[in-house]
Amino acid sequence: MTFVAATDAVVLVTVTGPDRPGVTSALFAVLSRHGVSLLDVEQVVIRGRLTLGVLLGGARDGERLQEDLEDAMATVGMDVDVEIGADPGRPSVSTHVVVVLGSPVSARAMQSIARALAALGANIDTIRGIADYPLTGLELLVSAAKSGVAADKELRTALAEVAVKEGVDVAVEHGGLARRAKRLIVFDVDSTLVQGEVIEMLAARAGVEDQVREVTESAMRGEIDFAESLHQRVATLEGLDESVIQEVADELELTPGARTTIRTLRRLGYHCGVVSGGFRQVIEGLAHDLELDFVQANTLEIIDGKLTGRVVGDIVDRAAKATALRKFAAQVGIPMAQTVAVGDGANDIDMLNAAGLGVAFNAKPALREIADTALSFPFLDAVLFVLGVTRDEVEAADALDGTGRRVPLDAPVPRTL
Repeated sequence: MTFVAATDAVVLVTVTGPDRPGVTSALFAVLSRHGVSLLDVEQVVIRGRLTLGVLLGGARDGERLQEDLEDAMATVGMDVDVEIGADPGRPSVSTHVVVVLGSPVSARAMQSIARALAALGANIDTIRGIADYPLTGLELLVSAAKSGVAADKELRTALAEVAVKEGVDVAVEHGGLARRAKRLIVFDVDSTLVQGEVIEMLAARAGVEDQVREVTESAMRGEIDFAESLHQRVATLEGLDESVIQEVADELELTPGARTTIRTLRRLGYHCGVVSGGFRQVIEGLAHDLELDFVQANTLEIIDGKLTGRVVGDIVDRAAKATALRKFAAQVGIPMAQTVAVGDGANDIDMLNAAGLGVAFNAKPALREIADTALSFPFLDAVLFVLGVTRDEVEAADALDGTGRRVPLDAPVPRTL
């Protein structure tokens, strides 16, 4: 902490104009000659326009400093504003992070979000753009007027209402180290990591797709017990040749952005896994392809090359998904507060509740109600933006595969990267 003598002026310098080399050098050359100390510095560049703010202490001749700054900035084509006697204030740490995602994010949506925050006494400290593809993403650092669980719920509820009204996604998290400390993520598979439901794909081979889909939807809405629904659906597969498992596995389509999401998180040191109410035999190949660390799923019984219409072993139901998440975290020594769970149905409720951050992805109402964050756009890499990773950072990491060749965003990348 720097203390400024009472006889010294505190000065706020704001430089604006086209971003170009030499601006910062010219600015600090003047400041160096005046022997001032730096209390705070912040710089942003938006579409080639620079805004640089410097809070100074120890300025003994503010008027001379202003003249020198104006002359120096004129040589590099920049405008400068100098406020002598500025209030130094106290540096603060934002209490929450609010991520706004949309296609697009309208000015009206931001107005509604700002109004909702102001109504709760919360202040927006900074705003930065984090994505322009496949969604527009804005990250707001916010200082809330209140603290505690009730205050967090109040903030999330108010912004969730705005999100629904304005057609955007709004994620609310605690700021500070806790947000950047996440180290394990677990995904549901059907309609989350991959498009569609595996059991319906199997049922199509047996000619009972409509019957199975009806039971699946009822279970996802939480209307019937998952274990019961699983037994009902698997029973319809009795007699299918085991070759259909590979056929279905070969037809699996990843959700857009899924490969990029997992590749990026692994680069950041995350442990990644899946916990599925589907079937291990179908997703094992996908898990190997994505180089996942953990896989938990149900196992179809096969006798003499035919599906028996039964599953073997413990059922991966709602409670078992949460248990699996805790087991994975214990295996790698990660506290539950540093875990993330992503899912779409009622069967994922316990898992999302147990995780440090629960993300509902294109989810049924039962899951959206309990999730920390709900995403409604069909791009899984929106999870990265919620975790504070920007699109520019993703693309920079994906630009080279280690041999100097550019690679597509969703192309496989060796684990060594």
